Amino acid sequence: MAEEKSMAVLEFLGKAELLKQGAEARVYRAHFLGKPTIVKQRFPKRYRHPTLDEKLTHRRTTQEVRSILRCRKAGISTPVVYFVDYASHCIFLEEILDSSTVRDHIASTRKSDSCQQAELERLAERMGQILAKMHDEDVIHGDLTTSNMLLRRSGEQAEYNLVLIDFGLSYISALPEDKGVDLYVLEKAFLSTHPNTEEVFEKLLKSYASSSKKSLAVIKKLDEVRLRGRKRSMVG
Repeated sequence: MAEEKSMAVLEFLGKAELLKQGAEARVYRAHFLGKPTIVKQRFPKRYRHPTLDEKLTHRRTTQEVRSILRCRKAGISTPVVYFVDYASHCIFLEEILDSSTVRDHIASTRKSDSCQQAELERLAERMGQILAKMHDEDVIHGDLTTSNMLLRRSGEQAEYNLVLIDFGLSYISALPEDKGVDLYVLEKAFLSTHPNTEEVFEKLLKSYASSSKKSLAVIKKLDEVRLRGRKRSMVG
């Protein structure tokens, strides 16, 4: 039965639109049950022993789904999970329509003439609140970048609806160091993608610190990770 289901999934993907292929997975666009859908398929790594590869891939798929569902339960916007086939390692997710990446939004805002600093700081404050809520649920994203956050506005609402996507490297951990590293990854990606936005990122961290119940230990670990990073840069 499971084998038949997986064959049906693979046949379905044969008719879907391949959007991109990375080192870990292929991403397709399709319609599933009449809904615009993104399908993420993890494929076998030929350099690994088949049994080990199957075990690791299954664990990654499980962790991704668990993180998404945990976030949604906490009220954090993420794509809806429509269907999971663990035999073919496919996750069927809601396609977030009428949205733009935070990366593109920041780039366009910085090119505009009016209120760009206030606009960016308001966005950073919202990002800090969402990430604080995610970490308070002990979800570690693992690949925080402004490309893995989408902005969607509904109606005339002034508040940003921030949608977190791509939980492929996520896992569950209560350790402050893991959360600090998560923020450090975002900081490095943020400042390299959006130069001269140090004040904006500090606004994000202040919002995170005031929103999270566990921020004191996390920010302390972030500072330690920053220090280690600077030391490695000096040695290098």
